[in-house]
Amino acid sequence: METVTFKLQEDVVKKIDAVLKPLHFSNRTEFIRESLREKLNSIEKDVVLQHLVAFKGSTKKRVSDKDLHEIRNKVAREYTKKFGIKLN
Repeated sequence: METVTFKLQEDVVKKIDAVLKPLHFSNRTEFIRESLREKLNSIEKDVVLQHLVAFKGSTKKRVSDKDLHEIRNKVAREYTKKFGIKLN
C-alpha cells in the first residue's frame, strides 16, 4: 500500500467525523478509502455508459424483443460480476 498525504478543509473533516460511527467506519482513513473506491467505480460506470450511448442506434440489424431481453440479462450478469453486485 502506498501512503498519500493531503489536506482537507476543517468543515469537510467535521462532516467526515460526523458520519463515521453512524456508517460503521472505524476511522477517517477507512471512510476516505471507501469513498475513493466508490468514486472510481462511478467514473468507470459513467465511461462505460458513454461508450454505450455512442453505439445507440448505430446498427442496422433488427433485434427481436426476446433477443434484446437475453442481451440485457447477459450484460447485467457481466456487470454484477465485475462490480461485485449481488442480485436476488
